[in-house]
Amino acid sequence: MNEENIATVEKYLDALRQKDLSPAPLDHDLKFSDPLAGEGSSADSFRAFLSGFLPGISGVRVIRHVADGEHVATHWEVNGVFGPIPIIQIFRVRDGMITESTALYDPRPAIGS
Repeated sequence: MNEENIATVEKYLDALRQKDLSPAPLDHDLKFSDPLAGEGSSADSFRAFLSGFLPGISGVRVIRHVADGEHVATHWEVNGVFGPIPIIQIFRVRDGMITESTALYDPRPAIGS
């Protein structure tokens, strides 16, 4: 199950790389928390938030995944017009869909401060 859940997270990260969130395996009732977006409870809201950043992304690099049951913690880095931003993102995956996402990063580079 751990490898399947990591593969699900990789699909999400690939969607960011491709700048096309439609194939991202986000559950309709996704619960998310992000330093810039705040907290939310729908895939549509999360996609809307991420869509604003897609034009500025030039790369996504995974450093490490750690999986335990339904949870995958991913240390990754997004690169773009704002420079590199290291991110720790914790996902809950059920039946091949991301049902929860908590992102931890310093948002200052993305907002220009």
